[in-house]
Amino acid sequence: MNDSLTGLLEKAKNDKELRGRIYATRDDRNPVNALCVLSTSEGFPITAAELIYEWEESCAEMLRSVNGGGVEAPDGWDDLYEMFFAALDYISEK
Repeated sequence: MNDSLTGLLEKAKNDKELRGRIYATRDDRNPVNALCVLSTSEGFPITAAELIYEWEESCAEMLRSVNGGGVEAPDGWDDLYEMFFAALDYISEK
């Protein structure tokens, strides 16, 4: 996961109010941007473009690694945004 989002998750582990604010970004008109603004305001800078690019780059690297044998990403590849919230759900349950 991206270093900024990992840092935000670490901070959110012990801060219930921050977790609530993070979850609230999903209700924003532009939830990806809202998450990035919140993360940056908490000292973990990230942009929406970085979020999207990191997932795209990961997927492209995986597909290139099969020397042309793979033409589609496998089912179940989640984007970084969704993976972040899955990790947040996990730490929130503890």
